[in-house]
Amino acid sequence: MASVRCEHVHAPGQPGHAIHQTSHQHDVTAILAQAEAHCASRNVKLTPLRRQVLALILASDRPLGAYDLLGRMAGSGRPPAPPTVYRSLDFLLEQGLIHRLASINAFVACCHPRQGHAAQTLFLICMQCQQVSEVDSSPVQEVSSEIARQSGFALEQAVIELSGKCAACQVVSTE
Repeated sequence: MASVRCEHVHAPGQPGHAIHQTSHQHDVTAILAQAEAHCASRNVKLTPLRRQVLALILASDRPLGAYDLLGRMAGSGRPPAPPTVYRSLDFLLEQGLIHRLASINAFVACCHPRQGHAAQTLFLICMQCQQVSEVDSSPVQEVSSEIARQSGFALEQAVIELSGKCAACQVVSTE
């Protein structure tokens, strides 16, 4: 069974919350069923191609670019044209089912698509193993929202990407 990794980090100073990090493994089949329901509730259709693109992103252990997706689809008969895959990616982005990582021009699954994102999503990207973690960014959202409010700026969306080395790659680097 393929899985998706999500991270949750709670901020210091929040009542009842210590700093901790946990990983959750999610069943791809269950997430696809949730995506179907999510799309139906919004009166949009998760077509077979959109579903296939989402399934490939969910099943991957690293972010995938559009041409990575096309390469993986080539083995299943006649691959779709690049514009068709890009339209599917645009749809999945609009529905909040995936995220685009601009710094590496790739896509990852959203860990909590039904919850939506207030304004920001925070990603930790390991530049060595390409592992990506979506992190609860409540403290960052609060600070950013306050800065925007004080500036008279209406913050709609922000994706914050932090690049470095994950804990496992740091251990390998020191050995």
